[in-house]
Amino acid sequence: MSVIEKLYSIIILAAVILGLSLGQVDLIRIHAESLIVPFLLAMLYITFLQIPLDQLKKAFKNIKFTSTSLLLNFVWTPVFAWLLAMIFLSDHPALYIGFIMLMVTPCTDWYLIFTGIAKGNVALSTAILPLNLVLQVVLLPIYLILFAGSSGVVEFSFLVESVLIVLLLPLLLAVLTNLFLKKRKALQESLLNKLSTIPIVLLSLAIMAMFAAHGQLLLEHLDLLWIILLPILLFFIVNFFISQKAGKLLKFSYRDCASLSMTTLARNSPLALAIAMTAFPDEPFIALILVIGPLLELPILAVFSQILLLLSKKTKTD
Repeated sequence: MSVIEKLYSIIILAAVILGLSLGQVDLIRIHAESLIVPFLLAMLYITFLQIPLDQLKKAFKNIKFTSTSLLLNFVWTPVFAWLLAMIFLSDHPALYIGFIMLMVTPCTDWYLIFTGIAKGNVALSTAILPLNLVLQVVLLPIYLILFAGSSGVVEFSFLVESVLIVLLLPLLLAVLTNLFLKKRKALQESLLNKLSTIPIVLLSLAIMAMFAAHGQLLLEHLDLLWIILLPILLFFIVNFFISQKAGKLLKFSYRDCASLSMTTLARNSPLALAIAMTAFPDEPFIALILVIGPLLELPILAVFSQILLLLSKKTKTD
């Protein structure tokens, strides 16, 4: 894990604070919004470039793990997120939609780091990574229409257009780039190593621009932070116990069980943020919850990775 990766939460928080400060300057606040989507598009392109889509078939070699992970991430988690949103956020449509967007998109990068920290099966987690990406790109519009279509905020045609532009365009460019580099392995490895921390920088710039443009709105509604805190915490705590219970019932090894927990917990907020900024440009609170989410998520994942390590020691003792 690089220094930038270790300081991810701090970097994101610094981007928020700097964005809020820059937003006090009228000229910056007026033009900041036009920078958000370009930064996110560049971030997604580089992120997709690092995802080994050619290894998609490997995910199906461990059918029991893959099917369990898919059920938790794409059946149980969306339903659970919807229930939490209905209970805690039904009076706040923008927060409701932002929460669902955050929780129905499983992570495609960070969970590998925490899987490694918890001494989980990183190779197995890597194998299902491309599958998680493809399914969330396809299913995100469906989840939004299914769980938030009656809110009056979601327009299906605009949502599909945003997915095509913001997700499929950088994904297609990444696939074409990797095809070009396929026979140039040395160049490909060198390029990917150099680009590994660039998505964090681009995401930070996008967040900075977003808070420069809309930060004043958040400052005027700080009470909303308390509203979303409880459902976010419940999501992670309940899903940790669910994933652990599922792993034990299916007699997974500790390493596979840790991998299952991390892929069930970690969320893909940058991808959801990119969609939110294009599909809902007039609803800044949707995007704000997708920025606040990682500020809570990363410390929580760090805590759960340590809990898993304690469980592994207990298992060895027993």
